[in-house]
Amino acid sequence: MPAFVVGHATHPDWRMAFSLAAAQVDAQQARQAGGGGGPLSLGFVYFTDAYAPQAGALHAALKDRWPGVAWVGSVGVGVAASGVEYFDEPALVLMLAALPSGRFEVFSGARPLARGNAFSALVHADPATPDLGELIAEMSDRTASGYLFGGLAASRTGTVTVADGVWQGGLSGVAFSADVPLISRVTQGCQPVGPVRVVTAAERNIAIELDGRPAMQCLLADLGLADGDDPRAALPRLRSTLVGLSDGDAPVTGRGSPFGPDVRVRHLIGLDPGRQAVAVAEMLQPGLRLAFCTRDVTAARRDLVRICSEIREEVEAPSELAAHGTAPEPPAAQRIKGALYVSCAGRGGPHFGGPSAELKIVQHALGDVPLAGFFAGGEIARQHLYGYTGVLTVFTAER
Repeated sequence: MPAFVVGHATHPDWRMAFSLAAAQVDAQQARQAGGGGGPLSLGFVYFTDAYAPQAGALHAALKDRWPGVAWVGSVGVGVAASGVEYFDEPALVLMLAALPSGRFEVFSGARPLARGNAFSALVHADPATPDLGELIAEMSDRTASGYLFGGLAASRTGTVTVADGVWQGGLSGVAFSADVPLISRVTQGCQPVGPVRVVTAAERNIAIELDGRPAMQCLLADLGLADGDDPRAALPRLRSTLVGLSDGDAPVTGRGSPFGPDVRVRHLIGLDPGRQAVAVAEMLQPGLRLAFCTRDVTAARRDLVRICSEIREEVEAPSELAAHGTAPEPPAAQRIKGALYVSCAGRGGPHFGGPSAELKIVQHALGDVPLAGFFAGGEIARQHLYGYTGVLTVFTAER
């Protein structure tokens, strides 16, 4: 796989930011001249919501500057590059690669992805789309591996995604064939405050019983609150409490440890003292496993380091899984060529304790590889929609 090239910039005028980022891309191409790899064919563009009203003009400028390159991307409340993030300021990041024809397919509502032609897919979605969870699961079914990665567009102005055009609503992105080697991991940002429990009675999104006990009693016990405590005094704790959910056969880590990658974190949205029930921002059914949790900076930092280490280990000592199981023998040692990182809009430097702190952790672990990404209103991995997580995906090639 050829080297990736990346550029990023901030400026009040999107045209100036575009010119600065494009100049960085051109300089990297010049340094790589003669290295082979073929013409640039696929581009990723992420821009903060300050540029959302100019998304159409930005896409036109991309097509004019790099004819023949297919573009995918999204608006976010922040964007990310290697070692740096831009929050609450007008900025964009561009990353381009030279993938051979036939190894990727751009899709959108106007050009749906054909079933059976893709192995994995980068997905961007409009959070206002009805039945979004079902659409993500259906998109997963259209890939041979079932693996999606990406996130929901996030904007305080207009919510748009890019897929050889500028779109509102639905899903868009790019699907990859099995011979585009990539490794992807989910990093969690929450810590359980009590044991893992089983939903034993539920009604739509209301948990009535956990482990055969009233759900509200379990919540109060896990938070260290007694039934007789003044509910008003408990409100600050309750407002900061979230719910981690997983299917019955998925591993969940218990008290004192971060969640595993299959746990979906949802908001606790209400209490029903009359029925001693709790309401969650997801439909529930008996058999689901549930743990009350809170956001935790130390756990988030530790888990981000963990997934970066796992990716490095898999790149340096790859298995057939790392190559999607397509190689007849264990593949040769790999190296990272480029990376995509989608993180929750509630993470980033402000959550990790300093400017660009989250991206500096990734850079320290992976090295100064070309990276592009954005801060999303929800993260996509496998067939699930997550919250308060990061999804790190790297593209690899043989050394």
